[in-house]
Amino acid sequence: MKLINKERKFFMLPIGTIVYLKEGTSKLMILNRAPILPSENEEQKGVMYDYSGCIYPQGLDPNNVLYFNEEYIDKVVSEGYKDEEERFQEIYDNWMKENGNTFERGTVAGPLK
Repeated sequence: MKLINKERKFFMLPIGTIVYLKEGTSKLMILNRAPILPSENEEQKGVMYDYSGCIYPQGLDPNNVLYFNEEYIDKVVSEGYKDEEERFQEIYDNWMKENGNTFERGTVAGPLK
């Protein structure tokens, strides 16, 4: 089990961003930032990923939501809407400082083909 480093900082891509994952051949659209899934480990509050996404251009299929982390992104095809304030980034950074080490870091099983 790998815990989240609460000092980890990176710029989160906006919702709606289209990406390719490493070794992947399908485009994904980012649907959510910092999703938390239930953990099988009772000591952890949950499993956290950087993003959830869906296959583009098909869109959301509730039975096929994909979870991934920023280090698996190979290429940004098109960046989603963001405003000049990007308030979520500030809230996320502060939340991670306070809570980040209580969540397990999600892992990706393999590329999306």
